[in-house]
Amino acid sequence: MSQVEKRISEIPLERFRNFCIVAHVDHGKSTLSDRLLELTGTIAPGGNKQILDKLDVERERGITVKAQTCSMIYNHNGADYLLHLVDTPGHVDFRAEVSRSYASCGGALLLVDASQGIQAQTVANFYLAFAQGLHLVPIINKIDLPSADPPRALEQMKDTFELDPSKAVLVSAKTGLNVEAILPHVIEQVPSPIGDHLKPLKLLLVDSWYSNYKGVILLVRIFDGQIKAGDHITSFATGLRYIVGEVGIMYPNQTPQTVLRAGQVGYIYFNPGMKRSQEAKVGDTYTTVGAEKQVEPLPGFEEPKAMVFVAAFPVDQSDYAHLEDSINQIILNDRSVTLQKESSEALGAGWRLGFLGTLHCSVFEDRLRQEHGASIIITPPTVPFKVIWKDGKEETISNPANFPDGGTAHTGIVELQEPYVLTTITLPEEYLGKVIELCENNRGEQKELQFFTTTQVILKYDLPLAHLVDDFFGKLKSFTKGYASLDYEDSAWRKSNIIKLQLLVNKEPVDAVARIVHYAQAERLGKQWVTKFKEHVDRQMYEVVIQAAADRRIVARETIKPFRKDVLSKLHASDISRRRKLLEKQKEGRKKLKAVGNISIDQKAFQAFLAK
Repeated sequence: MSQVEKRISEIPLERFRNFCIVAHVDHGKSTLSDRLLELTGTIAPGGNKQILDKLDVERERGITVKAQTCSMIYNHNGADYLLHLVDTPGHVDFRAEVSRSYASCGGALLLVDASQGIQAQTVANFYLAFAQGLHLVPIINKIDLPSADPPRALEQMKDTFELDPSKAVLVSAKTGLNVEAILPHVIEQVPSPIGDHLKPLKLLLVDSWYSNYKGVILLVRIFDGQIKAGDHITSFATGLRYIVGEVGIMYPNQTPQTVLRAGQVGYIYFNPGMKRSQEAKVGDTYTTVGAEKQVEPLPGFEEPKAMVFVAAFPVDQSDYAHLEDSINQIILNDRSVTLQKESSEALGAGWRLGFLGTLHCSVFEDRLRQEHGASIIITPPTVPFKVIWKDGKEETISNPANFPDGGTAHTGIVELQEPYVLTTITLPEEYLGKVIELCENNRGEQKELQFFTTTQVILKYDLPLAHLVDDFFGKLKSFTKGYASLDYEDSAWRKSNIIKLQLLVNKEPVDAVARIVHYAQAERLGKQWVTKFKEHVDRQMYEVVIQAAADRRIVARETIKPFRKDVLSKLHASDISRRRKLLEKQKEGRKKLKAVGNISIDQKAFQAFLAK
């Protein structure tokens, strides 16, 4: 028995504390986790930074994508406490990760950047925690910055969340200033978990990831009973049975233990291993085989739904098999991505992928390029639409190619609907005019406007999701010099005047480029498309007509003139009729050529057109 395990076995349930760190993106969650791990002696000081961010893309962008956990032993007033920390992502796309982390915790550290104050995500995370009945410990971070204004941040906390400023801890996670004051606050304010290690086993699956050697590894929170290697357990959701191969805690890496008991959070894997990550349903309850009747399963989680769809194609079709393996491997660790096969005449075989949001999509793309060296074309993001037919049938369409064309549309459709989201934007008031203008231009509907300090505004708008994924966040950041922050949640489906915009080359539609847009945008987008596409197409032996068609109506057109021989070069001072005769002859020849030949457009043209 190791030293660590011996210390853990002597700690009673009353001295367990499970807590997570929540904050807006970039307020210093992962840095604070590092300091707490150093303080409790879990990792050596001054070592690897952002120890809990395991993916390359997380380190490179400085964001957390997957919630990571770690156990710590802390000595307070002469008694050992087992603390369990969850570092959560701050970005709205990974909201589901945060709500899952809450389920395994009894409290949360609500972190606020002293120079930025409360931002959109802080507000959203506060309400999520409040709804779960978690105890919040307010913490003001980055007080070492010259622009820090802790009194303002405290005042905002009091006004917005009614949290007591006297209970707040002022720290600087980067320099380690005052960090030691946090853990005593956690021990005093966060309640210990409730559970009984003598009852039948009841554990909640919080997260899972895939290992090539061990199969699927589960991160679990044990509510009642205890679990050790060799136990036979069964799942309530799938009814499958497994034999436990190893149990352990994250300290900070996987550290095997002989037993996990009620109140602890740790990992388990099976022997023989669980092979398919689809079997590990997050939010599922497991118990010992034979005790199914005595245990009440826990309420599960809502599975996050894909809201943004893109089509992905290999740049070179011979890479198709390699790319398919790479995509499947990433999906093993990220179950929220949906995958369907798709093929396009212009770009060959590919896939349609569904993501939680645009950041999720670009992180996935980065991981494909970095971890698997894949070269890939990704079409602009689209969102699902709903078609309600006359016979009362509802159909949700995520691929623009399946959207009903003008012909069938007027016969059998009652209405078309698109998804709206309720966005919360916090911003300094000097940019208010510009941001309202941006929202109005994107067909937004203002819901609420309130000043929560003299200079900070919270603005709530209902926006079509299609506009939000079309780089709305980038425009918002550039309008407000990076000071605005954005958060959104699903609102509802609304009736909308939407049509399918297609690119036609010599009257033939290019399937990979179709998009569903609002009627009012069709002409502007169509003009942009044809001008952009014209730049990438080479001249041919006969004219190439590029058109944008919205619901059978042509909204824009560009023509690429053909190559032609100068038939008049041998004539000098000749009669006009002689010239006309030669030009007519050339015209006849052109007509013949056009009837026989066909234009070929290089795949590179489509790739360049779809590139950002």
